[in-house]
Formats: sequence, C-alpha cells, structure tokens
Amino acid sequence: MLAHRDRTRDEPSALLAALVAMPAGDPSRRLLRDRTIEAWLPMARRLASRYSGRGVPVEDLIQTATIGLIKAVDRFDPTYGSSFVGYAVPTVLGELKRYFRDRAWMVRVPRKLQELRLAIAAANADLTFLLQRSPTVADIAGYLDITDESVLEGLEGTRAYTAVSMSTPLHHDGSGELADILGDDDHAYAAAEDRIALAPALAVLDDRERKILILRFYGNLTQADIAERVGISQMHVSRLISRALLKLRHRLQDNA
Repeated sequence: MLAHRDRTRDEPSALLAALVAMPAGDPSRRLLRDRTIEAWLPMARRLASRYSGRGVPVEDLIQTATIGLIKAVDRFDPTYGSSFVGYAVPTVLGELKRYFRDRAWMVRVPRKLQELRLAIAAANADLTFLLQRSPTVADIAGYLDITDESVLEGLEGTRAYTAVSMSTPLHHDGSGELADILGDDDHAYAAAEDRIALAPALAVLDDRERKILILRFYGNLTQADIAERVGISQMHVSRLISRALLKLRHRLQDNA
C-alpha cells in the first residue's frame, strides 16, 4: 500500500518528465499533455484559494490559475536547472495577479492608479505594525514619499474595485432597493434652459408677431381661430408665424 501511495504522489512529476522527453511531433503528446495538466491541477487550485474572499468567484480564480498552469507546462524547460514547482508557482501566481490588475476592477482605472492602490495597502499594513495604530493620510504619504493628494486619489480609486448591486435592500426588512433613491435624467432642465434663452429672443418680434405666437403655442389656437381674433387672413397668419419663428431661430443661433 505504501508503494502505491508513493507512486500516486509522484505521478504528476513522472507525467511531466515523460512529456518533456517526448518529441514535439509525437501523436501521443497531446493526450500526455492533457494528463499532465490534470495531474497538476490540485496545485493550481491551492494557489487560487489564496485569493478567495476578494469579491471574485472561486470558479474564475481556478480558471485563471489553470491558464497559468497550462503556460507553465508548455514552457517548462528542465535544462535551466529549476524544478517544475519552482517555475510553475510564480507563473500561476503571476497569472492571478494580472487577473486582479486587469479584469477584477468593476470600473477600469489607469494602471498607475491600480499600482498606487497596492502600494498604499502595503504601506498601511507596514505602518499599522510600526505605529501600533491606524496610519493617517500624512503618515502614508511620508512613507511612500508622495503627496497627500496622491494618497487620497489612490484611496478614492479603491472604490472602483467593487460595486454595489442596484438591487441592494435599503431597509432591514428587505423593502426598497438602492435603485429607488437614485435620480434619473430630468428633461425639464433642457426645457428650462430653452425658456430662459427664449425670453430675450422674443424682443426681436413686433407686437403682432409676438401675440400670434402666444395664441398659437400657448393658447393652442388654430390658425383659423387666430385669423378671426386678429382680423387678418389665415394665410397671412401662416406667413407671420413662419417669419416670427425664423427670426427667433436666427436670434437663438446668434446667442449660442
């Protein structure tokens, strides 16, 4: 039984050795490569577990670690004198770190800001140990030899790392959602701006033109009703409306 356990334990290394020794064009190489990767998967899963609890699904971490393992198996060259574990572990961890750097952010931020966040986190841990208290912004800035504004910018950037669901309940009883208290586009703002711009533009119209536009667009009268009220023909009303609108359009364009 002991011999069986030793053989099972050494199987990943034996498979890897056989893969390295096999010629590149051997038809059996692909199957052996798959078996080798599968045999080393437990190591990749253990490395992925180090990054659990950071807001990323475990399945994504395992998949990323597996990609790193595949790269390690394909690129490993024993002639450099390094063991496979010594080569594979940094390769897998590097893949996981790149995943967090490039993909795990809910909102994309510049890489410089991502690196600043990591530096601030490390400085915070070091200073907490050295000072035996939570460091201030000034403490971190002095430790990293950067400005207070840079520290604040880095701390603000950490908010892009995670996101809060719009369905998050507002109350303990589960009633209400975050989306309920968020504002929406208010098209009345544009209308208000138009009204503000329109008031002085109306000054370019004479009294009759101004009266006809008010009756048409505020009183909602038809051109026939306006013609009867003003005492001119409906065709003349139509021409006056067109001329007044053209004046307003030119004035608003000039103001813009």
